[in-house]
Amino acid sequence: MKYLIVGPSWVGDMVMAQTLFIALKRQHPDAIIDVLAPAWSRPIIERMPEVRSGIDMPVGHGSLNLGVRSKIAKNLKAEGYDRAILLPNSLKSALIPFLAGIPVRTGWRGEMRYGLLNDLRVLDKAQYPLMVERFIALAYPDKSPLPSPLPKPSLNVESDNVVNALHRYQLSKDLPILALCPGAEFGPSKQWPAGYYGEVALTMIQKGWQIWLFGSEKDQPVTNEIMGYLPRNLQERCFNLAGQTTLADAVDLMSQASAVVSNDSGLMHIAAALSRPLVAVYGSTTAAHTPPMNDNSETLWLGLDCSPCFKRECPLEHLNCMKKLGPEMVLDALERLSGEQTLEIQG
Repeated sequence: MKYLIVGPSWVGDMVMAQTLFIALKRQHPDAIIDVLAPAWSRPIIERMPEVRSGIDMPVGHGSLNLGVRSKIAKNLKAEGYDRAILLPNSLKSALIPFLAGIPVRTGWRGEMRYGLLNDLRVLDKAQYPLMVERFIALAYPDKSPLPSPLPKPSLNVESDNVVNALHRYQLSKDLPILALCPGAEFGPSKQWPAGYYGEVALTMIQKGWQIWLFGSEKDQPVTNEIMGYLPRNLQERCFNLAGQTTLADAVDLMSQASAVVSNDSGLMHIAAALSRPLVAVYGSTTAAHTPPMNDNSETLWLGLDCSPCFKRECPLEHLNCMKKLGPEMVLDALERLSGEQTLEIQG
């Protein structure tokens, strides 16, 4: 079997998509899996042993650009794929597999894709509440039971690049590493307050840890704000990597973390796929839909009457789902996950 997977456009979704690839390989160990996805996702795809290759998708998910899509489809037709599986629900995402003449084209109904897909599924959200369940279900005939337990994402680490990245960013592993991921591409409603991250950073530095701040260039204002909560004499134990690393370097450096604290974000799913001890903070979203899949994680969520709202910004303008989730809750969770190491440093 030769599969073309049309991949998602978000980091976290791409990590979770690995569960589909694992499910396909369990059924067909010799299957060839290629993933058509945005170019930024290649460092993630390359760390998935189930995937043969990533194919860059140069057209953004909001753009039609039929000429480019037709050219890609013509190139893919020569590959002779047996089946395409589409993870996005958009009509546009179904065009390339259709134009490439792939015989079986599977996906959820989503936008009006009748004719473009010939294995069109109707999603029962109650049956598949988890995003990964919706991905994995596409590996099996419609309405088939899912495997139990579900497969978990597990990213490979490039050990040579770990050494190079440590040198490149002038980092060391002489102290336990707490990775903080304060950003969230979706919007501010998913971001735990910077001051709370600052308090966690200060407390853990005082306990003998070092802090690595991860994020994109967009996250630099919040990571700079977190740095500002630290006294000058302790800032040398906090390393601001936001906007500095490539995604590949971020993955490999994250693999060295002794523990991670993150919003519900792509980096959270990367940390989980690296099996890092993880505290995941939820506010406007819920772990009932996109939880971290590793066994050594804790999810914190207050479950207020107004949440989950799934809005980019708090519609009530108070952000209580995050503000009322205090730093002490995260610190307690960190001690439960890595308490022995903390106690050893304190002693």
